[in-house]
Amino acid sequence: MNQAALSPVTWLAILPAILPLAAGALAIALRGRLAMQRWFALLVLLLELGLNIALLVHVRDHGIMSLTMGNWLPPFGISFTADMLGAVLALAATFVSLACCLYAFADIDEVATRFGFYPMLLVLVGGMNGAFLTGDIFNLYVWLEILLISSFGLIILGGTRLQLDGAVKYAFLNLVATTLFLIATGLLYGAVGTLNFADLVAKAANYPHQNLLSVIAALYLVALAMKAAAFPLFFWLPASYHTPKFVASALFAALLTKVGVYGIYRIFTAVFAGGMGFVPLTLTWAAGLTMLLGAAGAVAQHRMRPMLGFLVVAGIGYMLLGFSLGTENARAAGTFYMVQSMLVMAGLYLLSGLVHGARKTVPTSGSSASLYDDQIALAILFLVLGFAVAGLPPFSGFWPKFALVRESLAQHLGWAAAAVLISGFLTTIAIARSFAATFWGGSHLSDDGEQPGPQTSFATLTPILAIAALVLVFGLLPGTLYGLAGGAARGIADYGPYVAAVLGAGP
Repeated sequence: MNQAALSPVTWLAILPAILPLAAGALAIALRGRLAMQRWFALLVLLLELGLNIALLVHVRDHGIMSLTMGNWLPPFGISFTADMLGAVLALAATFVSLACCLYAFADIDEVATRFGFYPMLLVLVGGMNGAFLTGDIFNLYVWLEILLISSFGLIILGGTRLQLDGAVKYAFLNLVATTLFLIATGLLYGAVGTLNFADLVAKAANYPHQNLLSVIAALYLVALAMKAAAFPLFFWLPASYHTPKFVASALFAALLTKVGVYGIYRIFTAVFAGGMGFVPLTLTWAAGLTMLLGAAGAVAQHRMRPMLGFLVVAGIGYMLLGFSLGTENARAAGTFYMVQSMLVMAGLYLLSGLVHGARKTVPTSGSSASLYDDQIALAILFLVLGFAVAGLPPFSGFWPKFALVRESLAQHLGWAAAAVLISGFLTTIAIARSFAATFWGGSHLSDDGEQPGPQTSFATLTPILAIAALVLVFGLLPGTLYGLAGGAARGIADYGPYVAAVLGAGP
């Protein structure tokens, strides 16, 4: 076991999870100071962004970082282990949360602030970072619970009937998924005797009763597919994501389903890497149907936020296909798409709030005025983000979709390549239809009738501009992100360095 003295920099493995949790508790104490709550949360997330950047740079330059709590050495102590996959996703999640925090200055009123939006936002960020950086399956479950607690509060913030209806669907299905995850974790511990990822790499592979592990793998697959909103367990997402505040919708669309996808990437490489032949085939078919039905559902919608919910579902299909194809290039494409989907879907949901607010000032009949004439900046941003979702060049979504088509054809899975192309085509139709009805027509495509949208201001436009700029950079210069995604794919293909960082020995 690794008993080397800790370097102060090693604390970077846990600080991104601990800081927002502690700050969330402190923010509750500031309940009566509304302005201070906002600026405090923004300051904490700026510091959090700096910590995640430092963590990613350290992992890139020096390799995997691991920290085990207390005097219990791994695999018995609670380990936090930052590899490239976890560090990249933690940084992307923190950036999106920072953008949403700034947007919330305009979208979250005093009542919602008093009811705890900013503490719940900080707890959500802590849960996300903890899930991405934990080195233990049971603690992954704990961080998922923390995410659920904060997301339950965010989805009902406002208390309308439609919100409560969406919250019931969201809560019930996610609680079912969490229960299945806990059952699978208990069975795994009973079978193998450990839940530390590094320790499981060898012990699960050498376990004599692989049929039992197949049952456990099936439970994990159902639980994580439900959390990721993959076919056929995606129906809860379009029914709930259009009901909360616009900024809460952006947080959910960008972050929550990605934890389910991350769980699949992590657990089915560290624990079930061999002998689970049904997993790749099942995930490939689920991925194809998810992207097709998600895109088809988006075309069928007549309002913007429900349409975006189906686009979130379609995006999950690309991420799962990247994993199920099994090659390093495919999983790098899946990781690339995961990051760009966090950015793009957050940007589109935030933009939908500005569109909703702006439509109140533009006549819908009896005048030739259109939203395009009044808000051309919003129209341009919508096209940039929408084309990225559709995978059109030169935007960020093009490169991972191109790689997935190439890898599918290389494995003689022409139907999977066709699913990627058809889904992209349907997504383009949905985006074009939404753009025409919202910015050129008098339709109320963007008017959900549930929550008021904020007006365009510095606080609301700046985060969307920052997200759109990154989308353009990753589209025109994809090398940096692809390099990080490739490092993440190599890390889950060979767990030798991961095991050495945690246990001090190879598997």
